[in-house]
Amino acid sequence: MSLECLDCGGKIDIPKDAITGEIITCPDCGASFELVKDEKGFSLKLAQVEGEDWGE
Repeated sequence: MSLECLDCGGKIDIPKDAITGEIITCPDCGASFELVKDEKGFSLKLAQVEGEDWGE
């Protein structure tokens, strides 16, 4: 199974043992996505990237 990258349109191969919530990275542009279970199987959602607050 593969899905289209939401950023660059590249092909992202989804492993057969993938689970909901797993983070998948596009091999073309490096964008990170979270796998979301839907009626068709899986879809992609932009992953929330948490940055360091360095004590602020």
